[in-house]
Amino acid sequence: MGAEGRDIVVSIRGLRNQFGSQVVHEDLDLDIYRGEILGVVGGSGTGKSVLLRTIVGLIRPAEGQVTVLGDDVLAETHDPGDEVEGRWGVMFQDGALFSSLTVRENVEVPMRTVEGLDPDIRRQLADLKISMVGLPYFAGDKYPSELSGGMRKRAGLARALALDPQIVFLDEPTAGLDPIGAADFDTLIRGLSRALGLTVFLVTHDLDTLHAVCDRIAVLADRKVLVTGTMEEMLTVDHPWVHEYFHGPRARAALEMRDAQSGLNGG
Repeated sequence: MGAEGRDIVVSIRGLRNQFGSQVVHEDLDLDIYRGEILGVVGGSGTGKSVLLRTIVGLIRPAEGQVTVLGDDVLAETHDPGDEVEGRWGVMFQDGALFSSLTVRENVEVPMRTVEGLDPDIRRQLADLKISMVGLPYFAGDKYPSELSGGMRKRAGLARALALDPQIVFLDEPTAGLDPIGAADFDTLIRGLSRALGLTVFLVTHDLDTLHAVCDRIAVLADRKVLVTGTMEEMLTVDHPWVHEYFHGPRARAALEMRDAQSGLNGG
C-alpha cells in the first residue's frame, strides 16, 4: 500500500538509465496505483518511452528496482516467461503490428503462449477483443496495410488486451490522429479502463488526452519524475517547463475544450 492507502501495482525506486555517456534517468522514483490512468509527460529527450520499456523489461537499467504486481522484474532469478508478463499488455506507437499477419492473427499472437488453448476458442477470443476496441467485424481479416492509422492503433490495443491484463502500457496512443479520432480513442481508453478495472500507464504529449482521461500526471524533467498529481495540481507547480507546458496556449485551448464538453454533458 502507498502513503495514500492505495494499492501500488508498479513501484520504481532509484532508477538510472544510461546510454553511453548520456544519462536519461537518475534516481527516478514512481508509484502507479491500481485502477488509475497515469499520464506521463516530459520534454523531448526526457525518456518517457525509455521508462515504459524499462518497466516491461525491454531495457535493463544501470541501477534501480522495478516491481510490477509484487514481482521484481529486474531480479537475477526473474524469468522473462513468468506469469507477470501475462498480466500486462503493451501498445507501441502506431500499433507495431506484424505486417504479414491479419489483425485477428496479430491479436492471437499473445494467446499462442497459453498452452492447450483450442484454436477455435483463440479465434473467438481474438474477435471479441477486436470488437471491444470498436473495430468492425470485418477488420479481423484485414492486414495492417489495409487499415487507417486509427484502426491500426485500435488493433494494437486489441492485441495489448489479448490476455486480459491488469495493466496496459500505451506509448503515444493518439499521435498522428486527427482531433476527432484522438477524442474517440481517449473515450475508448477511459471506457475500457473503467469497465475492465485496468491500470493504464500512458505516455503522451497530448494535452487533450491529459484532460480527458488521466487521473494523475507524472512529469519527467531533470532526469527524474519531477512531480506527480492531478491536472489542477500541475497548474500550481513552479518549474519553468511545467509552467510553460500547462499554462501555454495549447493548454488553455485544451482546458476550454474540456469545460465546453463538460457543459454539453451537464457536468
